[in-house]
Amino acid sequence: MSLSYRTITTPRLTTAYLSAGTPGKPRLLLLHGNVSSAVFYEHLMERLADDFEMLAPDFRCFGHSSALPIDATRGMRDFSDDIAEFLRAVGWDRFHLFGWSMGGGVAMQYAIDHPRQVQSLILQAPLSPFGFGGSYGEAGTPVEPAGLGSGAACTNQALLQAIRTGDRTLPGQVIDSVYVAAGYKLPEAQREKYIDSILLCKTGDDMCQGDSVPCTQWPYAKSGGKGVSNTMSVQYCNLSALADVQPQMPILWIRGDKDVMVSDHSVCDVAVLGQMGVLPGYPGADQFPSQPMVEQMWYVLERYRAVGGRYEEQLISGSGHGCMLDHEDQVVALLQQFIL
Repeated sequence: MSLSYRTITTPRLTTAYLSAGTPGKPRLLLLHGNVSSAVFYEHLMERLADDFEMLAPDFRCFGHSSALPIDATRGMRDFSDDIAEFLRAVGWDRFHLFGWSMGGGVAMQYAIDHPRQVQSLILQAPLSPFGFGGSYGEAGTPVEPAGLGSGAACTNQALLQAIRTGDRTLPGQVIDSVYVAAGYKLPEAQREKYIDSILLCKTGDDMCQGDSVPCTQWPYAKSGGKGVSNTMSVQYCNLSALADVQPQMPILWIRGDKDVMVSDHSVCDVAVLGQMGVLPGYPGADQFPSQPMVEQMWYVLERYRAVGGRYEEQLISGSGHGCMLDHEDQVVALLQQFIL
């Protein structure tokens, strides 16, 4: 089956999705990250077309799927429920699940809610089980008040403005410095397609990236209850139940050692930006510590292992946030070895 873009409508929304691969082969569902779309999987899907039957949907508010409000107080569940209905519509009830970044968070939520459907779980540079920003320690203790510097309170406003105005410069810089390891050069046509994808994000308080609430404590904003980024607020996002999921499935955790987004020192964590002097007035690590995102993922997976679960970690040297973009060969090999 050649790579094709399709749409399907369910009672929840119209979902655009990429389809590729060989019917009868193992089924692989690919979930994209924040500020991206299924387009970021095109090359990987082409490489794996002989080995898998694959679907890669655009989440609501991304790519060509419906622009619909997001109730962030449900954490990842608006996205997860959308995917559940999408899969019912296409007739998939058993598959291998791959999630990247925010899509890794959705994949964890899906595995928690529908464990019997997930044959294996592959997490590439996944969102911490305790969301993005505003927590500390391996168990994801919230900085008080909960939601401070988390979710939409740590959104890159300049990138949002670029998306609103169609400015291609900053999205290109984000691709070059975050999505791939610094110094890696994507083919120009591929890079331009990814910029196009970023500019399709639907902006607004209900969508990308959400609302925030003023606060008297540094950094003077906490997460609201709407939109994409707030689904990842420590107020609403807690995926630690993955450790206790039954039945268990094998888990593969892939990450790059040059990832500056999901890291124990993420350049998008307001605490790290405060420590760097980028955000003035930082009160110090005793009042607002940085979030150890990798340590938090390790903590939950070790709990999973302690009750009989199996996981393996693969650290890709020289890779950034999007391992399948700057180290495609290694990701292809890892998926083939892990699943086939």
